Amino acid sequence: MMYGRAFVNGCRRSLFSRRILNSISPSSSSSVLCRRTHDSSNAPKTQRNPSASSPFISRLQRILQNEIQYQYDYAPPHQPPTEIDKFTVQDRPGELWITLTGKSAEDENIKIEATMFDGSVLEPNSGDDESEDTVRLHISMLVDVWKEGETNKMEFVCSAWPESLEIQKIYVFRRDNPAKPYMGPDITNLGQKLQTEFYKFLHARGVNDDLCKFLHQYMSNKDRIEYMQWLGKVQSYFEK
Repeated sequence: MMYGRAFVNGCRRSLFSRRILNSISPSSSSSVLCRRTHDSSNAPKTQRNPSASSPFISRLQRILQNEIQYQYDYAPPHQPPTEIDKFTVQDRPGELWITLTGKSAEDENIKIEATMFDGSVLEPNSGDDESEDTVRLHISMLVDVWKEGETNKMEFVCSAWPESLEIQKIYVFRRDNPAKPYMGPDITNLGQKLQTEFYKFLHARGVNDDLCKFLHQYMSNKDRIEYMQWLGKVQSYFEK
């Protein structure tokens, strides 16, 4: 399973266009197409309330309300933390990722962009019993490191697993040059000593296994928050 810059760039493009990656939102195009464009003084003008005329809508509203109440009673989200160790955490309500910013001991700027869960793998159970395989959720991360006043920035494309950090790619690019840089080989194609040093580089800056554990806890809570907000929006739509 490969997770690279292409995926996160897609997230960036969707954010810049103020859309949420892979979200499904009610389309208004059909209602626009169905509007009458002609004006007739003799045409009757009536407004129909779908909730008052449709038993299906009424039933849907009841189910939505029951689901919202169930989530509040049995799986309520908590207030997300705003910092972790040396990093400030910036949530993006309604979007599929968060941003962390901080400083290293060498006075470098560190910026981390992490997606919500964007994939998973199944791992066979190592025990002798016949229990189901373990699901490991995946989070994509971009880690940028640079010093103030310098034009070059080092970027790491990473995977955050529930208990470990995995580096995919490393490259350096100019902050004032939007051209796509050469991203180098997969880190697994580098010598073992060089791989180890890159991991040490990130660990010294707080990007480590503990951060990955934090991100998985954070995203589990964010997933519940976003789900409940989505339920509320859908419910509000049918109450109009």
